Amino acid sequence: MGCDGGTIPKRHELVKGPKKVEKVDKSAELAAKWKYCALSQEKLRRPIVACELGRLYNKDAIIEYLLDKTAERPNSEAVTHIRGIKDIKELNLTDNPEWEGEGRNAKGDRYDEIYCGMFICPVVGLEMNGKHRFCYLQTCGCVFSDRALKEVKTEICHKCGDPFKDEDIVVLNGTKEEIQKLKVKMEERRAKTKTKKSKKSKAAEAVSTPAETKEEVQPPPVNVTGRKSQENGEENSQSGG
Repeated sequence: MGCDGGTIPKRHELVKGPKKVEKVDKSAELAAKWKYCALSQEKLRRPIVACELGRLYNKDAIIEYLLDKTAERPNSEAVTHIRGIKDIKELNLTDNPEWEGEGRNAKGDRYDEIYCGMFICPVVGLEMNGKHRFCYLQTCGCVFSDRALKEVKTEICHKCGDPFKDEDIVVLNGTKEEIQKLKVKMEERRAKTKTKKSKKSKAAEAVSTPAETKEEVQPPPVNVTGRKSQENGEENSQSGG
């Protein structure tokens, strides 16, 4: 049996298999998170900020979003948890001396183009390019590699000297599991803040209420001197009569 022209079809021509799915280079996709704003998808440029979930943004993109949340944006789901400017932290980043800009590769070396990071860890010198875990401190905004924080144990920031606790460390561009943990941590922190504000407002009301009540119940002042003089006048008139 043959087809037109007397040719015999091969098996792969008769049996249609599943369509090939184009594989996404996960490494390149991860590296892109360290070079592009999670909201605008524009290249990251100072000032750069991070949210409580560890995503990176251009500060001007976040400000534009906060000024007009109704505008349509391609990645608006990446910022729905940001309620105001207090929910982000401006990062104190360390420049990579090896970074010469996007056009530095005259040869077009794809590896260098993807993995050469603009910033590095100020302690151990690792590049912030997606190949290594990086974190930032919510207290001061300084950024370090996870290795530096583990190898050099301290409660004072390596870069600026501000004190911090383990709970102040936020993983940047973490895994789904890490992001979920950060989300739970964020919600717990916000709930505590809300409770503290509620207690303060109730305490303020409790302090102001007794003073107001006292002022309302307090009787008007009595002129004791005038009353005595009036009584003396009546006694004199009676004795004169």
